Amino acid sequence: MQDPQPEFRPEPGVAESLGPDLRRLVAPNPSPMTFRGTNTYLLGTTELAVIDPGPALPDHLGAILRAVAPGQRITHILVTHAHLDHSPLARPLSEATGAPVHAFGDARAGRSAVMQALADSGLAGGGEGVDAGFAPDVILADGDRIEARGWSVEALHTPGHFCNHLCFARGDTLFSGDLVMGWASSLVSPPDGDLTAFMASLDRLSGRDWQCFHPGHGAPVADPGRRVADLLAHRKARETAILAALADGPSDARSLAHRIYTDTPPALLGAATRNVLAHLIDLTTRDQVTPTPRLSETAVFSMT
Repeated sequence: MQDPQPEFRPEPGVAESLGPDLRRLVAPNPSPMTFRGTNTYLLGTTELAVIDPGPALPDHLGAILRAVAPGQRITHILVTHAHLDHSPLARPLSEATGAPVHAFGDARAGRSAVMQALADSGLAGGGEGVDAGFAPDVILADGDRIEARGWSVEALHTPGHFCNHLCFARGDTLFSGDLVMGWASSLVSPPDGDLTAFMASLDRLSGRDWQCFHPGHGAPVADPGRRVADLLAHRKARETAILAALADGPSDARSLAHRIYTDTPPALLGAATRNVLAHLIDLTTRDQVTPTPRLSETAVFSMT
């Protein structure tokens, strides 16, 4: 598989300057789902916000604490969402610094009624893994502003990749978590991922002028408007392909993924299947397909 960002080769644990008051550390957790690793951001010059502390790795905790210079202190911990590669280090970092953890809510916050029903029926998530024990100290609502000396960000509830997903806007710059990345499209894995919400969140971002996105993984997105448009087009193309395949006859998510994701490495076909399932759930809620015997990950879908 071709490297999507060969120029992006950060050294794990080394704080790299992205601006006069912004640094990035990459956690040592590379994988097909996390690319080079999780991006942790330090915002501020005296009172620091840590955005996405990352996975529960002692080495990464040490790297974050070492990045705090004399005259600086961590005052806020901001978490975009409760996946295992983003949120577990929040509590150890809070205990080490006294800074409260801010997020939209626990790992179920923001889940739609459709996804809650699927979860109640036994559907489990896939992909990066859920931090089921995550519990923030401060619950943020959509539009809340978080401020400290020298910086201010706005919390935007942007579910889709995950139900409690937040982006953090600072003027025309956005910390986009896993909603928008440059190296890959986001995994949408029900019941934690919700394609209906994902498309709505992308539409919301498309309504503002942005200069740069700092994502949860990979290099900064220098042309955010085009990237958001490309992601919307990509999802709409996947939907068209799924409907075209179902026009040939009923099928399940796994079979459709193998038929449609022909260039995907075998290791990622599981994630592709989850993405197809997300589309099928969305299409079901819009009455374009019908699941048999009921809506589930093993259902057979046909055109309505």
